[in-house]
Amino acid sequence: MARAFVFPGQGSQDVGMGRELAENFPAAREVFDEVDDALGQKLSAVMWDGPKDTLTLTENAQPALMAVSMAVMRVLERERGIKLVDTAKFVAGHSLGEYSALAAAGAFSLADTARLLKLRGKAMQAAVPVGQGAMVALLGVGIDVARVVAAEAAQGDVCQVANDNEPTQVVLSGSKAAIDRVAEIGKPHGVRRAVLLPVSAPFHCALMQPAAEAMAAALADVSIKTPVVPVVANVIASAVSDPDEIRKLLVQQVTGTVRWRECVGYLAANGVTDVFEIGSGKVLAGLAKRIEKSLEAMSLGTPADIDAAIEKLA
Repeated sequence: MARAFVFPGQGSQDVGMGRELAENFPAAREVFDEVDDALGQKLSAVMWDGPKDTLTLTENAQPALMAVSMAVMRVLERERGIKLVDTAKFVAGHSLGEYSALAAAGAFSLADTARLLKLRGKAMQAAVPVGQGAMVALLGVGIDVARVVAAEAAQGDVCQVANDNEPTQVVLSGSKAAIDRVAEIGKPHGVRRAVLLPVSAPFHCALMQPAAEAMAAALADVSIKTPVVPVVANVIASAVSDPDEIRKLLVQQVTGTVRWRECVGYLAANGVTDVFEIGSGKVLAGLAKRIEKSLEAMSLGTPADIDAAIEKLA
């Protein structure tokens, strides 16, 4: 058995996430307190009590999801004796989850990760005025068809693949005018449904260049250590351990495609048999099984989830 730990991205947030962990484990409570201190705000109160629209704000959702993931990791390591370096062959994360993966593997400190994600959220939101960008999920087609649809829909505007999530789900991102054209253009190409996503900005496309520049400046000032296990990076869908390479890829990730289907394929091709989703929700566990049917996948976001997984992790 070879294991990988994967960390969720935006969309997996929900009011109440992490509360049970904090109530049951001192190690988890410490994580939420440290994140609150690093940000100078009571983010934990927003996570547990809402309101939902405040939690969903990109600048809050990103560090909040990381906090839950790191709370689970802290519980596994300190209260269950499960060390990442002894347990997992790789880590990976979907978009913001790549920061969680790097924090879990010791490349970033918890405080730095929280501050970077707060800044990342603000910069991504500020890059495009509200209403000028959009994202749409294409259901029933893969990456090749999605690229054709994006090219036809662009018509001089930005429209590109943001997330290659699994063989029949690809997300496009770009200017609102281009995204509005996608549904009609997609039909003759076999797109079963084109679902507009409830997001406040067009992530992972060229319109995010101002945010990429903001992250380049921020990452230049942050210490990055060699992770204790390799991180499978979104934009190259292969493993990386060199701190300078990690820094460069995180900047590219802001405007680049999240190649999640290929990331999971890389894990399977390199001997991983079991995937453990660490944090809020069950999105990545579901995607893993649709991408590689041979994989076993479990989600760990609550005390009950941790108890259920311990035998497999030990």
